[in-house]
Amino acid sequence: MRADVVVVGAGPAGAAAALALAGQARVVMVDRRAGPEDRIGESLPGAARRLLAALGMDPDAVLADGHEPVWARRSVWGAPQVAELDALADPHGPGVRLNRRRFEAGLRAEAVARGVQVIAPAHARVTRDGAGWTVDAGEVRIAAPVVVDAGGRGSRLLREHARRPAAQDRLVCAWTHLPLAGPAQGVTFVQSEPDGWWYSAPLPGGRRLLAFHTDADLLRASGVHRRLVERALALPALAAEMRDADAGRPGPVRVCAANGARPPAAGGRGWLAAGDASMCFDPLSSQGLFHGLYTGVAAGRAALAMLGGDDGAGEAYSAALGSVWDAYLAHRAMYYGMERRWPAAPFWRRRLAPDAVRAESAGPRAAAV
Repeated sequence: MRADVVVVGAGPAGAAAALALAGQARVVMVDRRAGPEDRIGESLPGAARRLLAALGMDPDAVLADGHEPVWARRSVWGAPQVAELDALADPHGPGVRLNRRRFEAGLRAEAVARGVQVIAPAHARVTRDGAGWTVDAGEVRIAAPVVVDAGGRGSRLLREHARRPAAQDRLVCAWTHLPLAGPAQGVTFVQSEPDGWWYSAPLPGGRRLLAFHTDADLLRASGVHRRLVERALALPALAAEMRDADAGRPGPVRVCAANGARPPAAGGRGWLAAGDASMCFDPLSSQGLFHGLYTGVAAGRAALAMLGGDDGAGEAYSAALGSVWDAYLAHRAMYYGMERRWPAAPFWRRRLAPDAVRAESAGPRAAAV
């Protein structure tokens, strides 16, 4: 099979890249999953409406399709009191709590409707073939001049070219879903504690997300992932947010990597990385899904430039993402720096003085928890 661009990964980043290219190039999208699965990460800021519009979609229609607005954010951070920020202060309008599976399925379906061919489930392997690429996807072999890696944080698709991402720390997230037992407010909640920080929000479909973020070695030492709900209920402010959920019937607790990381490059001759394959963020930034859509749009445009003969499009794309990373680092330092109640606790000491304790946090990976 021949194509102009092969996009590997059909999540938000991959689907956005395919949509940005649809109608202007022959696009094949490959994904290892037959369809979307449960994954943590359900929040989109109001500014995401601009990205959906850039993909030729009706933002209001997309975000009203089984998703719910976020009217406020509450937090206990830097002080014991609960603070609240109303969505009315956001010029882009309220954020959105997504039904993640439905959102991803909708993007994939829109790509197919616009002529993108999807091969799934299939594991992709790529090799250089002269000036282009050969992509083996199960029983299908595809030749294309451009490949977009949207395979996520752990992708090794283009490791030979992009090299391994450099991790900031060993942050992991232990998370579960609780069934809602009553009406829920459209409010997200964040609370810091000595060993890390919590996040909770009601989700469409009658569930509440509960997530705890800490370093992999601290999680393994404390075993908090084995008593996640119990520990959350011991924090009065967080327990108050969870009153709408049935804490006695939690789903399985899952643990995933959550650290920020960035490879040395996100683009080169004939290749681009998008979403978490280009860089991934600490969830405190709430940038993950937005970044996936943003880099998908940008990667699609860069791929078109490559097809048009611009040999420097990959390097230019990678350089442009450098400013995104710099802004992320500045905001991350600012927000972690606001919490100074436990300066001696390992989690916070590592973030308030990272250079002094870099070796301390170089512990086991999330997979070892």
